[in-house]
Amino acid sequence: MLIDNKYHLSYCTNIHPGEDWEQTFDSLKTYLPNIKEEVSRETAFGIGLRLSNVASLGLDEGNSLQEFKDWLESNQLYVFTMNGFPYGNFHNERVKDLVHAPDWTTNERLEYTQRLFNQLAFLVPPGISGGISTSPVSYKHWHGSDEALDKAFRTGAGNMAQIVLQLVEIEINTGKCLHLDIEPEPDGMIENSDEVIHFYESYLVPIASKLLMANLGCGENQAKELVLRHIMVCYDVCHFSLAYEEPKMTLEKFDRAGIKVGKIQVSSALKILFNNENREEVWESLAQFDEPTYLHQVTEKVGDKVITYGDLPQVLAKKENRTELRAHFHVPIFLEKYGQLFSTQDQIIKVLEYLKNNKFSDQLEIETYTWDVLPQDLKAELSSSIVREIEWLKSKL
Repeated sequence: MLIDNKYHLSYCTNIHPGEDWEQTFDSLKTYLPNIKEEVSRETAFGIGLRLSNVASLGLDEGNSLQEFKDWLESNQLYVFTMNGFPYGNFHNERVKDLVHAPDWTTNERLEYTQRLFNQLAFLVPPGISGGISTSPVSYKHWHGSDEALDKAFRTGAGNMAQIVLQLVEIEINTGKCLHLDIEPEPDGMIENSDEVIHFYESYLVPIASKLLMANLGCGENQAKELVLRHIMVCYDVCHFSLAYEEPKMTLEKFDRAGIKVGKIQVSSALKILFNNENREEVWESLAQFDEPTYLHQVTEKVGDKVITYGDLPQVLAKKENRTELRAHFHVPIFLEKYGQLFSTQDQIIKVLEYLKNNKFSDQLEIETYTWDVLPQDLKAELSSSIVREIEWLKSKL
């Protein structure tokens, strides 16, 4: 939905199971009209659409894409952003590091993303800049040396350069400006703002500019402008809070570097605070969030350095004397505290306050995808949970 004629606000449909197009469409038809009725009865309601590779292939079959667009229009719904990060199954089986597979070093990731952009170009209404969030190149621990990481960065940047060429052509043919939104996260090859800027300056801009100049006959400055126009950042609030980055600092760094934010994924991490009286209770509360489906990296700031532990069991197995930890578990954004644990909801508030005076993005997508794996007393009926999150976010805007 459009808030104050400024921001498109929705939630990411990756919370709904559906690995082929038929299952995905059934989920959308089950949930979206009812949610829209609750939160946006009189106005159109936007969607943060997630399609697996298999679902995307199915959407391209026959007249499915036109039928989907007709259904959207008849229900006052529209797509303004897509989640192109998880390629395969995202529910009811082990995902963990495989959420990055196939990564940006592969043709499979490139072809999947190109197909999503062709579909988004058809679906997004005129006048809206549509984006697709994606993996931060690859999973860091799959590349065991500096040489291997360098090769992965170069290959990934080359594949993203192909996306820029595609998006330039789409804008010429349709007038629609689309962008790929790189999503930093713990143990991704890009985790924080410094690594974003390094990737742009050392790999993406020089490699993509060279391709654009060769194919479009443009100059170096115009090529760089096209790269920055079509490759942006997905600012996932949970992920940047895990990097212990303050929003104002991060967003000002991006602005100085000319890097734009395509969308804000509104999400909260777990914040674990210890004192001498509550240590055992805190560890017991944290253990409730240990589950086998998703990676739940844990970060700790020691001096000026952020240490990342690969998954929650590593920390639970060695309960050292700590002051604060943050865990990559997307908890409901309306949740400030849970038992002995806290959330990084305060980081969402800071992002929204900065947004009010600096419109660095017009797209907000709630991304709490963990409803199935939350502790039992946090689970509630899915539609009402989604509505509660949307209403909470609307109230803060």
